[in-house]
Amino acid sequence: MRLFVFFRVFFNSRFYYPIFTILFIDFGLTVAQFALLNAVWAASIVLMEVPSGALADTIGRRKLLVACSAFMILEMLLISLAPRGNPTLLFLLFLINRVLSGAAEAFASGADEAIAYDTLKIEGDVRDWGRVLEVQMRAQSIGFVVAMSIGAAVYDPALMQRLVEWLGFHVEISRDITLRLPVFLTLAMAVATLVTTLRMREPPVESDSVSDSTPPAGPTAREALSRTLQAGAWIARTPFALVIIAAGMIYDGFTRMVITLSSQYYRIIEIPEALFGVIGSAIALMGIFVPRIARWMADHRSPAFNFFSVGCVLLLGLSGMNAFVPFYGLAPAFILFGSMSFIGFFVSFYLNRITSSSQRATVLSFKGLSFNLFYGIVGIFYSLLLALKRPEVTARFQEQADSVENILFTETFVWFPWSFIIVFFLLTIFSAMRLRGSDRR
Repeated sequence: MRLFVFFRVFFNSRFYYPIFTILFIDFGLTVAQFALLNAVWAASIVLMEVPSGALADTIGRRKLLVACSAFMILEMLLISLAPRGNPTLLFLLFLINRVLSGAAEAFASGADEAIAYDTLKIEGDVRDWGRVLEVQMRAQSIGFVVAMSIGAAVYDPALMQRLVEWLGFHVEISRDITLRLPVFLTLAMAVATLVTTLRMREPPVESDSVSDSTPPAGPTAREALSRTLQAGAWIARTPFALVIIAAGMIYDGFTRMVITLSSQYYRIIEIPEALFGVIGSAIALMGIFVPRIARWMADHRSPAFNFFSVGCVLLLGLSGMNAFVPFYGLAPAFILFGSMSFIGFFVSFYLNRITSSSQRATVLSFKGLSFNLFYGIVGIFYSLLLALKRPEVTARFQEQADSVENILFTETFVWFPWSFIIVFFLLTIFSAMRLRGSDRR
């Protein structure tokens, strides 16, 4: 269980998160290319998500987690060595990076929770899974605090220049140097992730257990395909599982896309780059107490109440951010980003409770598939919107060429709250129809 917590912390503590959008832009990419690359990232997860989950249930979860760690190292190496000045080569390297990153996410999705939950079934009590999630989310929040604070600080050339001068070194610190520092630190996290997964051991899985040391008999691909089809059929005929995945998919897609663009939002509401990490740390600190609230809600309130409440909070955050109020625009951003902890907790809490061990990784991979598929769809629609809107904005603000990206962002952001209202309304109708007469209503 400790290794599960360490894995989540190392794998997710990425030092470039507080400056994610502007890192790509400062390398030489556009906002539209950034949105497209993240759509590719989501598409690569979609293609590998469910097959990787079925493979994890077939050959063992640990092997998939080791492969995930290796891919994380490769993706970080690519950005570390990417040259600037050649737009075509740069885009190609970042494209490969996004594919490798998507593969790593797909391999981790489902396999890490499955190996932890099944270990808990053997070594402890599954009723403690809520407590495990609470501890894991708190530890991950602390990791985020460290990564956000340090990542944003080392990205600021002025701050780093003062630091090296204070230390007595006479070295000129430029953007070219600080551009790669968060990436190098994340590469170190990738190595720590690999060491963690190599220490893991595979627990037996019910009657069709898979041992890390004993490969399964028969064709692996055929068994993986069979598990995939069985898990998909189970989700389709289980209304509660289907609704939980659908709700989490929609909430996660909108929230994660806005989080992906958050550094651009901070720039527009006049937040200094040096504070990006502090803001990220403050948001991450919410993950220390939010899981406790989420666990209380899961124990004392219905799933319908919990998911409807999260939807309202999400809409409140999106609507407030759309005003782009200087500095005070951080308040709705905090509200929106805080909803991510609730989403992750509720989906894991309810889905693991009703899923059998023999298909747990596959079902969780279906969940990850739907999440990233919807995230990719949101990214594609938003990148198309940016491409359609760009000529008009460029023509209107020819004299402010340096501000086109910011103006384009503010004029297209309104798409998020309005489209969420429509999708949230459709989700409510879908859930009511699917859960009609269900004992889990």
